[in-house]
Amino acid sequence: MTIQQPNNPLHGVTLKEVVNSLVDWYGWEKLGQWINIKCFNNNPSLKSSLTFLRKTPWARTKVEKLYIKTLKNKQKK
Repeated sequence: MTIQQPNNPLHGVTLKEVVNSLVDWYGWEKLGQWINIKCFNNNPSLKSSLTFLRKTPWARTKVEKLYIKTLKNKQKK
């Protein structure tokens, strides 16, 4: 039985989708300014970012919070 999570904006969204969306919305440079981690600032790539974020919970939390904030701002428009 699948549990529905209607109030969880991350439910069913992969980390890859989150990072791709943020890069599409802001670009690597702006993303690196807001979340100052090497994988966004030094030779950024999706692969290196996903590897780092999967191993680093504090960084992943920051990325997920930015994604949720961005979704809410997009819905207001």
